[in-house]
Amino acid sequence: MVSACSYKNKIDSNYYCQKLKFSCVKNNKIALFETSKGNFEVKLFGEDTPVTVSNFLENVDKNIYVNKKFYKIINYPHITFIHGGLNPKNKFYIERNQTLNKISPTIPLEIKFQKEIKPRYNYQIKNPSETKNLVNVFERGSIAMVKSGKKNSSTEFFFVTNKIPELDGRYSVFGKIVKGLDILEKINKEDFIKGVKISN
Repeated sequence: MVSACSYKNKIDSNYYCQKLKFSCVKNNKIALFETSKGNFEVKLFGEDTPVTVSNFLENVDKNIYVNKKFYKIINYPHITFIHGGLNPKNKFYIERNQTLNKISPTIPLEIKFQKEIKPRYNYQIKNPSETKNLVNVFERGSIAMVKSGKKNSSTEFFFVTNKIPELDGRYSVFGKIVKGLDILEKINKEDFIKGVKISN
C-alpha cells in the first residue's frame, strides 16, 4: 500500500505547462458559465490542480466552449452527470470548426493529496483508503475533466449534482460551483453554454 507521505513527485506542474506550451495558473479563479438556463459561478482550484485549470483556461481563451451544448446528461436516482466541452478531435466538432487553428493537447490526470506540496500526475487511486487524503473530492456541484484513455483528459468536462466517492481519485476534480447550483440542476440536453468568463 502506498501512503500519501511516501509518494515522491518526480514531475511537477511547471514541466507539464512547459511541455503543453501554456502559462501555468497557480491561483484560484472564478469561471462564470453563461448558459441557456441561466448563469452559475465555478471556483477553479488552480492552487491544487494548476495543469488542469490552465488547460481549461486555454480552452476558454480559444472559445472552444462558446455555444456548445451539454452533449450528454446521465440521470440516476440520486445524482446527475452533466457533460460539456466537446473534444475538438471529435469528427463532429472538426466538421463544424474548420477555422480552429490548434487542437488542444491531452493533459495528465492530476490529483492533490493533503500534506503534499505538489499534485500527483498520472496516478490513479486503486486503494479506496487513499481517498481520505485527497484535497478535492466529488461533491455537489463539482466539475472534473472527462478522461481520454485511462490517465489523460483534454477539453471535455462534467459536473455532478451530488457526492460520488466511488469516483474520487479517478478523475481530476478542478473546481466547484459556488453560486447558482440550482441552475445546473435544471440543465438538460437541449441546453448549451453561451460563453465562459474568467475573473480572479
